[in-house]
Amino acid sequence: MIYELRIYTILPGRIDAIRERFSDHTLGIFARLGMQVCDFWEDLEEQPKLYYTMKYESMEERTRQWETFSQDKEWNEVKQKSEQDGKIVERVEQIFMKRAEYFKV
Repeated sequence: MIYELRIYTILPGRIDAIRERFSDHTLGIFARLGMQVCDFWEDLEEQPKLYYTMKYESMEERTRQWETFSQDKEWNEVKQKSEQDGKIVERVEQIFMKRAEYFKV
């Protein structure tokens, strides 16, 4: 299993726009496409950042899912509409991880 930590730095004044986009659209699109979100966080110190983890069977599956997502008609309509007042995301950081064999849940 592969885990991906995604860190979104949001442009000034656009945090509500990204919250709305995820809550009203993106998370539902992920679910429809079979993309698994493990957890989702906002910055405790109120920095304009979101953090979430996703899991995949392999890097190939991850690549396939994100390609499908990027071409999804609903996603592209939502993205375009949500960015009518300007871009929302300044930068996305991606960290790929595997569970440590010695850690037992």
